[in-house]
Amino acid sequence: MALQKLQFKPGFIQDVTDYTSEGGWRTGDKVRFTMGFPETIGGWARFTTGTMLGTCRDLHVFSTLTGTNYVAAGTNLKLYIISGSDPIDVTPIRSTTSAGDVTFGATNGSAVITVTDSAHGAILNDFVTFSGAVSLGGAITAAVLNKEYQITAIPNANTYTITASVNANGSDTGNGGSSVVGSYQINTGLNTVVSGSGWGAGFWGRSTWSSAADTSVAGSQLRLWSMDNFGEDLLSNVRGGGIYYWDSSSGTGTRAVDITTIGGAASPPQVANIVLVSERDRHALAFGCDPQGDPGNQDPLTIRFSNQGSVSDWAATATNTAGELRIGTGTEIVAAVQTKQQIVVITDRSVSAMQFIGTPFTFGITEVSTNTSIISQNSAIAFGDFVFWMGDRVFYQYDGNVKIIPCPIQEYIFDNINLAQLAKVVSANNSKFNEVWWFYPSLGSDNNDSYVVYNYSDGTWYFGTLARTAWTEHGVSGFPLAASPDGYVYSHEIGMSDGSTNPPSPINGYVESSSFDIGEGDQFMAIRRIIPDVGFRASTGNPTATFTLNAKDYPGGGVEQTESGNATRTSASPVEKFTSQIDVRLRGRSVSLKVESNEVGTQWRLGSPRVDIRPDGRR
Repeated sequence: MALQKLQFKPGFIQDVTDYTSEGGWRTGDKVRFTMGFPETIGGWARFTTGTMLGTCRDLHVFSTLTGTNYVAAGTNLKLYIISGSDPIDVTPIRSTTSAGDVTFGATNGSAVITVTDSAHGAILNDFVTFSGAVSLGGAITAAVLNKEYQITAIPNANTYTITASVNANGSDTGNGGSSVVGSYQINTGLNTVVSGSGWGAGFWGRSTWSSAADTSVAGSQLRLWSMDNFGEDLLSNVRGGGIYYWDSSSGTGTRAVDITTIGGAASPPQVANIVLVSERDRHALAFGCDPQGDPGNQDPLTIRFSNQGSVSDWAATATNTAGELRIGTGTEIVAAVQTKQQIVVITDRSVSAMQFIGTPFTFGITEVSTNTSIISQNSAIAFGDFVFWMGDRVFYQYDGNVKIIPCPIQEYIFDNINLAQLAKVVSANNSKFNEVWWFYPSLGSDNNDSYVVYNYSDGTWYFGTLARTAWTEHGVSGFPLAASPDGYVYSHEIGMSDGSTNPPSPINGYVESSSFDIGEGDQFMAIRRIIPDVGFRASTGNPTATFTLNAKDYPGGGVEQTESGNATRTSASPVEKFTSQIDVRLRGRSVSLKVESNEVGTQWRLGSPRVDIRPDGRR
């Protein structure tokens, strides 16, 4: 036997044994399949120049009528508008005190300042901005006090502490004066699910899907945002909290405001789980909100919609198009996703299709499936008229009907997810490559550090490691944007390197096959050489891909022998030229192939390499 072509089926196979998956790819990282062949994914570069406070859980791109592009970003601590590449804080104000309601107390030699404000309503890590303060008499000057602070401790309902930039001295005996004003931003949210409260209280983060839980702990929900643009303005919502409106015409120097405070507001929802805007008919919609007839009391299955063309008028009357619906199956609306034709509403137990039908009812809703599941608010994503989402140990697709997507790595993925942090799972559409991505926290990690990809064009699956917490496909520069736990937003599919460092780092991409043999695996084989078939596309310089063969004697045995060699491009014009062959000396009953790279600026696509295989007896 001479040269044997190595051409494996696209996608990864994990849920069967290594020998059973012969002829396929077993594992890899940071690779995708194009036309059936593996290649490294594109690189990424920083989009924002500064970091954001907190972990970003949602990104939304929108434009003004004058062509200004903005990116909205919601973290567990702040709401930002990214203008150009600069994140600007537009977090709404919860309350503002009257002058003199706030006083300060300092201790000699300490930077900790005790703030007294009766019934302040703050929680740990909230932000407050002071103005009008005067010096306490020593090192704690007016300039030290009159700025934004994050609350570090809350001894009781009337006091809290902050940390100043300098230590107080013995002269700091004042209280800040009678003109101090405190402006409190909306309560912050958690960055980690707490079992037994908030998002950890429902079927999220529990071992069973219907067990009871205590939801009495205030401010303990994982902070999740939903955002959409109402024309050129931004509509945003904190799950389990208020709905906020940012008017782009006022500029980035102004903050978002609660819609209940907008002039002329008529019965707007005070609390909701999700907001979006119906693009075809310009209605604002709130999901899992308080009914009009019971303001402030949240019903997790109620849907309300505003009067057409208005973000402030939610009062349903005989002369407008505002109204209300209620889902009949399930206990909570978990996700709402807009397609070209309708809005798909997913509860913990059902899927419904919501459509604009005009007067007098405005919207109609039809249940299309029951006995379904969904793993998190952000795990559902639309592409055209299709919706894909991650459920409880299963993946779903909706195209008018709900279907379970066959997945040969399903057990591998769900056995690797941190069940306590399911609410952090976020989906991403990368339509240039016909891909849906899900980023999730792996076992042993509280943060998203892994991903699984479904290529809906050819039905293949693959996975890898990458820390991303939010994604939007339509970046302002034409590239997808994704948020990282490091506080930056990155442009993706740009370049061929990891731009999170300066200088950029290599993308360590690899793919490894299942074991293959000759005959029925009863013969040993000897491999003398590899004829590489790899293209380096837009790579710079003389990029290199390493080919490794691993030999085994038995399916359950370890690797007995390893041989590696490099295929290096020596010329890119007029035709790519690279190493003609790699000499190896390998013997075993079965062999697997691994191809990898670890160089800056390298992007490769594997073709159909050949190996020189000869039978080498049965012993």
